Amino acid sequence: MTPQELAQQIRIAVNGAISAGILNLEIADVPDEIVVERPKNLDHGDWATNIAMQIGKKAGLNPRAAAEILQPILEQLPGVEAIEIAGPGFINIRLSAASQGELARDIIAKGASFGRGTQLVGKKINVEFISANPTGPLHLGHTRWAAVGDAIARVLEAEGAQTAREFYINDLGVQMDKFGASVKAAAIGETIPEDGYHGAYIPDLAKEIVSASPEIINLPEPERSDAFRDAAYALQLADQKRVLENFNTHFDVWYSERSLHTSGAVDRAFEKLKSEGHMFVEDGATWLRTSDFDDDKDRVLIKADGALTYFASDTAYYVDKRNRGFDLCIYLLGADHHGYVNRLRALASCAGDNPDDHLQILVGQMVKMLKNGEEVRLSKRAGNIITLEDLVDEVGVDAARYSLIRYPVDSPLVLDLDLLVSSTNDNPVYYVQYAHARIASVVRNAADLGLIPANTADWDPVTFNPSLLTDEREGALLGLLADYPRVVASAAELREPHRIARYVEEVASSYHTFYAACRVLPQGDEEVTELNISRLWLCAATRQVIANGLDLLGVSAPERM
Repeated sequence: MTPQELAQQIRIAVNGAISAGILNLEIADVPDEIVVERPKNLDHGDWATNIAMQIGKKAGLNPRAAAEILQPILEQLPGVEAIEIAGPGFINIRLSAASQGELARDIIAKGASFGRGTQLVGKKINVEFISANPTGPLHLGHTRWAAVGDAIARVLEAEGAQTAREFYINDLGVQMDKFGASVKAAAIGETIPEDGYHGAYIPDLAKEIVSASPEIINLPEPERSDAFRDAAYALQLADQKRVLENFNTHFDVWYSERSLHTSGAVDRAFEKLKSEGHMFVEDGATWLRTSDFDDDKDRVLIKADGALTYFASDTAYYVDKRNRGFDLCIYLLGADHHGYVNRLRALASCAGDNPDDHLQILVGQMVKMLKNGEEVRLSKRAGNIITLEDLVDEVGVDAARYSLIRYPVDSPLVLDLDLLVSSTNDNPVYYVQYAHARIASVVRNAADLGLIPANTADWDPVTFNPSLLTDEREGALLGLLADYPRVVASAAELREPHRIARYVEEVASSYHTFYAACRVLPQGDEEVTELNISRLWLCAATRQVIANGLDLLGVSAPERM
């Protein structure tokens, strides 16, 4: 039984007590969320709720008195073995072994869908989590968002949201011309401009462009410069896409900043803002009155000379997202963009939206890498940055993604590359993946012994007797597995996929404790018992939950290690 299922049963019981006049309340007084959680000390029970503390005052009772009224009612709930009252009115709930063990059957039946919820069904969410120039390799800052942003989208989808992962291509501005000039200079043997791009990838791009189109060298100017710029842009963008796909991060939308201006999106945004009454002209410039909505100053959209500001692109981009039908726009920004938070919120308000409902901005902190105890500073290809590809080359996709997601994004992150390639329990991703592989090995061995079919879909439910799972280690593991749907819901609500990583680590630890104390497979000439089979069901359920959790992180669940 999951905490959500138990909370629903408690709600039905409380509503029944109200209808019967046992509690002097209205059904509307029952809180929308009935909290059911694991007690810190499992000696107190399998689950605990503060429902009596939530409704006591409204019922004219102190919380403990309300708990005493609820105690005999809750004791009648199916699967409940005992109800105890603690402290000022906490209700501790102990489930029967059979009721708690049934969860293993439910997990195996649901498979990959176990833990998925419905809180965001009908919600259309845009998650923009990389905004980059197509002028070079993706760097370490992009790498953190490539992992975390994708994981956020995954947990949102697990709760029923329709999610679009969006990459914003910064392909407008002088940096594109500088990029093209750098590649052209490398191609024709000139010195790359001092304010150009100097990474080792620039000569590589030049060589590839000339090889594919030798005639580009002889084009007249400025046609030649434009041709090098556009060709280099296409190649570098394709390389960014390749690197991200290899990183298990797929974008649904690659949105060009340049297209905002060629598609009419800027004009449409300005019309929207005018209709809301927040644009004004002063000193020949056109402004957006963001100071009405807690921004520290108003923002220029069109300069006095007619040139558009960068904020004009920001404005058009947000309005365009809303015009595309997204209910919520999530932005993942780097630490150096912290000042954008208030102005983007003000922009949403100027567009007639409630920023609390339609906009969310997450700001991530910097990442550093250590190797042999010293910070890694330079890339082999880019020269002055660490790239996403550098990190993957060092530790692999799984270790890179897991370690980047494992911590809250508002905390600076230091990655120890030596740890991430080690096969030890100190390496979190190894620890979790090893637990999954270990369970897979147990199930394979059981199938080889003829105890069960190799595929859990073929297991006979009649062979599973959940009432035999009475060991405290089995109960602790089952309780953790039951909590998985709540963890997923919390990760989605708070946009914190690191909760999934920490959870699967806890499951792995609990499984290892269970496996060390509770013999799963018979040894030697021992007879196969119902307990062996029931513990195999528990093993398989644990494997499924770990696999489901790793999938939300975009990390593989290996069958062998």
